[in-house]
Amino acid sequence: MFYHLLVPLSHYWIGFNVFRYITFRATFAAVTAFVISLIFGPGLIRWLESRKFGEKIRSGDDYRDLADRHRHKAGTPTMGGIIILLALLIPTLLWERWDNPFTWMAFGAAAWMGAVGFADDWMKLRGRGKGRGMSGRIKLGGQVLLALAICFFLYSDPETRDWAEQLRIPFYKHPVVLSMGLVWILFTIMVIAGSSNAVNLTDGLDGLAIGCIGIAAFASAVMAYLTGHREIADYLNILYIPSAGELTVFCAALIGASLGFLWFNAYPAQVFMGDTGSLACGAAIGTVAVLLKKELFLLLIGGVFVIEALSVLLQKSYFKYSRRRWGEGRRILRCAPLHHHFEKSGWAENKITVRFWICAIIFALLAVGALKLQ
Repeated sequence: MFYHLLVPLSHYWIGFNVFRYITFRATFAAVTAFVISLIFGPGLIRWLESRKFGEKIRSGDDYRDLADRHRHKAGTPTMGGIIILLALLIPTLLWERWDNPFTWMAFGAAAWMGAVGFADDWMKLRGRGKGRGMSGRIKLGGQVLLALAICFFLYSDPETRDWAEQLRIPFYKHPVVLSMGLVWILFTIMVIAGSSNAVNLTDGLDGLAIGCIGIAAFASAVMAYLTGHREIADYLNILYIPSAGELTVFCAALIGASLGFLWFNAYPAQVFMGDTGSLACGAAIGTVAVLLKKELFLLLIGGVFVIEALSVLLQKSYFKYSRRRWGEGRRILRCAPLHHHFEKSGWAENKITVRFWICAIIFALLAVGALKLQ
């Protein structure tokens, strides 16, 4: 909004020209998101407490030890993803260019999956769906609809149609480009749904998921800026996408929203994000990767999320296999996702969180550094 309001006024005062620069708007989008979190966070937390939207501690044989360790978290307000969405979407509207289609696709992805996550949290807290919330099929349906919408917009736009269905293989000096055809649609669904669900699985310890989201958003912001800068893109031998630069502002807003939410979600957490936040943030990161044609880089950008998701997949697959093979289910890990395995191994919650953040930073650095390996 500020771009469209103030840049035309640069004829009267040259200082308004700063609103043309992506780096300027990205910086203030991050700051605005952080400030919005601090302003609205306490009030929203009190509102969630007054409505008794409290977290329920998971029980069962696998989680018995963890339930004892997490008993003090029972009743902590959840659905705090509302704070993240406000802090992400408002600065996006204020600091982005509204004539950029990528802006609206990223905005829509976060808003749509935030709404799906909100409905899921509401059903859990109000005891609907046997207290388990929305069925996995319905959530997957929401993710599929989002991916199909993005594919439709990319293919219908003449500026993006030529490269929309391409898969660009990194780490080669001469670009290796595969034309996927209709498989591209399935691949996009896998990327967005996988990213959204992986963040959801990672959200199990105070500050863990939101810290990793902020780090992934920073790496995505760097990639968006480089992809949208013609000279740098040519130098790095990556695909130049003119509209990509504006995603830097969106990613910066996500960084600020992550830091702002972490203010309240750091141990001991005053609020949890719930599916409202985790599904929205995961979908936002995945959508940005699709729009930048950096889908394979997402394996590094979200390395912690990938490992967490794989730990669940391997645990369930091996349990089913061993039950068929030996008549009893066996486990690779003490508990899944991976952060719960380390909890059961005796690691302190804070130590797990900080070490996962460190791993996320290393993955992000590898992702950005890998751009030069082409």
